[in-house]
Amino acid sequence: DEINRATPKTQSALLEAMEEQQVTQDGVSRPLPRPFVVIATQNPQRQIGTFALPESQLDRFLMRLQVGYPSPAAERELLRGEQRRSLLENLEPVMSAEQLVAAQRLAGEVYVSDPLLDYLQAIIAQTRNRRDWETGLSPRAGLSLLRASQAYALLAGHDHVEPEHVQAVLPAVVAHRLHPSSHPADASELRSRAAAADARGEAAGSDSSVPAAGPGEQLIHRVAIP
Repeated sequence: DEINRATPKTQSALLEAMEEQQVTQDGVSRPLPRPFVVIATQNPQRQIGTFALPESQLDRFLMRLQVGYPSPAAERELLRGEQRRSLLENLEPVMSAEQLVAAQRLAGEVYVSDPLLDYLQAIIAQTRNRRDWETGLSPRAGLSLLRASQAYALLAGHDHVEPEHVQAVLPAVVAHRLHPSSHPADASELRSRAAAADARGEAAGSDSSVPAAGPGEQLIHRVAIP
């Protein structure tokens, strides 16, 4: 069932497993086998019978992806009931558990330069210094953004992380972590910040090795507002 149909007490049982890769029962901790991945679905919170996920649990999910509705062709197959059982029965793994663990380890070895870390930290700082968000991104969110950027760079065939890799994964990594503030900055302040960001972007745009902070500010503002 969808994760936000479970009660908060049931949801809290996942916290230790998601963060520490272990479960504890009667004071005895047992490590979970690797790879251990939690994939969950949820219904819109406005639906009856759903519970809001606590921020501590949301922060433990690496990404949130919007699935959306199926295509007309896929929906037609669902309506006809064609091949649903055979599709599941014919599924085959694309890699073994050992290969997945090796891929995770390889992604963690993708090089990250100091200028790239400066760029990533500038994006995180923008979420903490703006009145548009209830709370900024946590250190755990920063680590998630870094890991996702490394994985994206590896899949793109690069041995190092570039700003484009950070921007590619940013919406999926931060959107479920940022919540609009009940006291946002007024329109004039937002316009002033946007103008300052544009100016910094133009000033630093000639140096491709050290990306400007401006685009990061604009990207955060564009992708994270529901």
